[in-house]
Amino acid sequence: MRVLVTFAVEAEFAPWRKLRDFRSIDYDGLPLRRADIGDTEITVLLTGMGPDAGALAMGLMMRMADENRHFHVCISSGLAGSLDAKLLPGNIIAPRVLMAENQHADLTSEELSVDSELHEHAVKLGAICSNCLLTTDRVLVKVDHKRNCASRAQSVDMESFEVVKQALAWGARGVVLRAISDAADEDLPINFNLTISANKQISIPKVLMELAKNPLALPSLIRFGKQSRKAAESLAAFLDQYVQKLTTATMSPVSREAAAG
Repeated sequence: MRVLVTFAVEAEFAPWRKLRDFRSIDYDGLPLRRADIGDTEITVLLTGMGPDAGALAMGLMMRMADENRHFHVCISSGLAGSLDAKLLPGNIIAPRVLMAENQHADLTSEELSVDSELHEHAVKLGAICSNCLLTTDRVLVKVDHKRNCASRAQSVDMESFEVVKQALAWGARGVVLRAISDAADEDLPINFNLTISANKQISIPKVLMELAKNPLALPSLIRFGKQSRKAAESLAAFLDQYVQKLTTATMSPVSREAAAG
């Protein structure tokens, strides 16, 4: 079985990279990593932050899959913000439905459902079943921003809708597994929207510039960094367990036969 796992940035992937011997692969400038876990071949793609970056990277990725090899499963992973007081930092979530904040001319609905078998597998392993994740084109920095979106979803990220949309279009089965980085009642320490680089990664110089505007935010930024790192570590442990049991515990006989091809 061949599985594609996406993260937006290296910091989200780093804890899993420490657990497994991922080898580097280059395709058209895409930062890819690959590892074999049992009979499952895992390819990791760093998309960059935001729906446009996610769509662009996945378009290139799926073109590679079309030319060389087909991915059976796509997992959109990384960190997410909570819009629900019940979802706390460090929780691993598996949303049933994905909603796009922006309209898509090529879709009749701004909602997508993840694969039910893959979702059920995640919940059985301990992920929290949430109804909906909202994909936006910006980081929700303030509690007020989160509150405005809370009636639509329980969590928020910037890539999952586009990642799963592209994967489904190319015939892969899609699921979202993410770790909560910040609580619904928690302001982020700085405006991370102003720290995104041209290649859609977090720019340390830009972070320092934002911090220079408000030096008092340093303790909160350090605390948020530790909180996010712990969430990413929990996610890495969960993903490792999830993919190890994927072929044996997840799929119907028809799905297993397709994955073996």
